[in-house]
Amino acid sequence: MDFSLIQLPWWGYVLVTLFLTHITIISVTIFLHRHQAHGAVELHPALSHFFRVWLWLTTGIVTREWVAVHRKHHATVEGEEDPHSPQQVGIHRVLWGGLFLYRRAARLPGILDQYGRGTPDDWLERRVYARHPNVGLFLLLAVNVAVFGVAVGLSIWIVQMLWIPFWAAGVINGVGHYLGYRNFNLPDASRNIVPWGIIIAGEELHNNHHAYAGSAQFSSRRWEIDLGWWYVLLLGKLKLLKIQRRIPVITYSCDKQHCDFETVKVFVSNRFQVMSNYAREVMKGVCREEMRLASGETRRLIKRAKRHLVSDRTKLSEFNKEQLGKFLETNNRLATVYAMKESLDQISMRSSNSYEHMRQALDEWCQRAEDSGIDALMQFSIRLKSSAVN
Repeated sequence: MDFSLIQLPWWGYVLVTLFLTHITIISVTIFLHRHQAHGAVELHPALSHFFRVWLWLTTGIVTREWVAVHRKHHATVEGEEDPHSPQQVGIHRVLWGGLFLYRRAARLPGILDQYGRGTPDDWLERRVYARHPNVGLFLLLAVNVAVFGVAVGLSIWIVQMLWIPFWAAGVINGVGHYLGYRNFNLPDASRNIVPWGIIIAGEELHNNHHAYAGSAQFSSRRWEIDLGWWYVLLLGKLKLLKIQRRIPVITYSCDKQHCDFETVKVFVSNRFQVMSNYAREVMKGVCREEMRLASGETRRLIKRAKRHLVSDRTKLSEFNKEQLGKFLETNNRLATVYAMKESLDQISMRSSNSYEHMRQALDEWCQRAEDSGIDALMQFSIRLKSSAVN
């Protein structure tokens, strides 16, 4: 007979399993990711150690290794040295074998010294958690069997063992660089899988995270849900957590005649947001206007070209570049706003220039925008000059 301390109906065991795996997801996103890897939040020592114990029991993850592999991913994203890029090794290998890619990367010479700095290094970490990661897993198995019985306890344990390797190492690292939508046209292939970051506590908003890696908040649109951010806010209210950084909020003050320090600050620190706003407000806006005025084949051409107009030109195939060039020769308004987009993007690449050079370049760009006679471009210029970071 299978003895257990707790007996529940089948749906009760399902709820318990979901609850336990949810705590693990929260531990990964708040402790490992937002706190340890990026320093976006500071945790109360008691909460920090709870997360360490829980992850030792439920995942066997060594904090320093996880942080080092993740930081290397950001530093080498989509390149040959990226530990888990589906662009390099294929989506199926990352989705189903992400754990093995992680372990292989963690054993690379020098990776821990280069990317694993600042992680816990106390007696417990050195002597218990990092030295004996598998002990926690088998201790959890013993607890599960004692509480739920052999069959149910083992089943729950197996789900716990597979949860993070699939959802974090597989789905986020794989699908998050393969399928989904993009708020920010970044050099990498990161994507938001869905706008509702609930199952993986906001990690689904992967494109947003790559745009603002140091932010404790992953949602950037009002309709996006970052469940992990809600927990961050709750823990902050309980004085167990302190937010260090979040996505900057761009505000718009009274109209200014020229760009100033605030304009440059917004542009340098939020260039992906600025370029995203340009694509949405100017490029897509002018496309809509042109489509309303056009008909037949011209309307279809604009609709087909729209996606390429807002894409990074360096990522277009030679065929698409050629087709886009031919199309722009036939539409002066779209050619103008596209040229202005490329010019603004070039300015953003010169962020190492002095403040005065950046200010002059933006001022000249805004003057050309306002002289264009294109209303969407003129309005964007006015908003850019009046922008500030709250």
